[in-house]
Amino acid sequence: MSTNFSKELVVTPGTKVKLSKYDPEDTLGWEKGHKMKASLEKTIERLDAQQYLLYAEHKHALLIVLQGLDAAGKDGTIRHVMSGINPQGCVVTPFKTPTKAELDHDYLWRIHKAIPPVGDVGIFNRSHYEDVLVVRVHNLVPKQVWSRRYDQINTFEQMLDENNVKILKFFLHISKDEQRKRFQQRIDDKDRRWKISEADFAERKFWDDYTKAYEEALSRCSTAAAPWFVIPSNKKWFRNLAVSHVIAETLEGMKMKFPPATVDVSKLKLT
Repeated sequence: MSTNFSKELVVTPGTKVKLSKYDPEDTLGWEKGHKMKASLEKTIERLDAQQYLLYAEHKHALLIVLQGLDAAGKDGTIRHVMSGINPQGCVVTPFKTPTKAELDHDYLWRIHKAIPPVGDVGIFNRSHYEDVLVVRVHNLVPKQVWSRRYDQINTFEQMLDENNVKILKFFLHISKDEQRKRFQQRIDDKDRRWKISEADFAERKFWDDYTKAYEEALSRCSTAAAPWFVIPSNKKWFRNLAVSHVIAETLEGMKMKFPPATVDVSKLKLT
């Protein structure tokens, strides 16, 4: 089955996003089974090969941003999709409540410090978008402050792109009912109860507010330099398949090449 995941799931720049029009159960016609597993395995092999090229060419970095409501599967995506990537060239950065030191700087300061160097892959578990999401929903700063951040973020991401940082942003889209099921699974499974927090349950009350905040972020901040992809994520297997394909398609589209040897190999002799 041939599917251009990047084309199917990207938020076209300038599009006004209404998440109610995106089905979190969608699988683009794919079904769980042997063909899906084979495609995922092959795509993870493609990722491994492309990461090696990224490291060898040493001209670009790749930044992957994962956003989603609680239990959307950010950790699971990292664990499954990135299973074939060399950990030496990949750093995962989780962004939680800012520390005092971070609050003493502008909101992008801690983000910029975590941008991967050329040759490497960086993965953000949450990101600078928290400053137009949770900050907006809970009125942590005035509207006149957070409302300016969309343009600031676009400028920041454009600058990164112009400095050879390729950016892919994934919104893991689940339904409210699916979130409830996943929370219940954590309650029922003693090995997963450690993941439960009162804050997660409290945030469910703000579901509609977060939906509006995400819709504006997706609408205003999907650009050619840093596109957003809405990933239907009620089915974990499809989430993993879709994210892996988009990353592989993007890396292959960069047409990276191995650099030439730095020595004359014809003169090298093994003794």
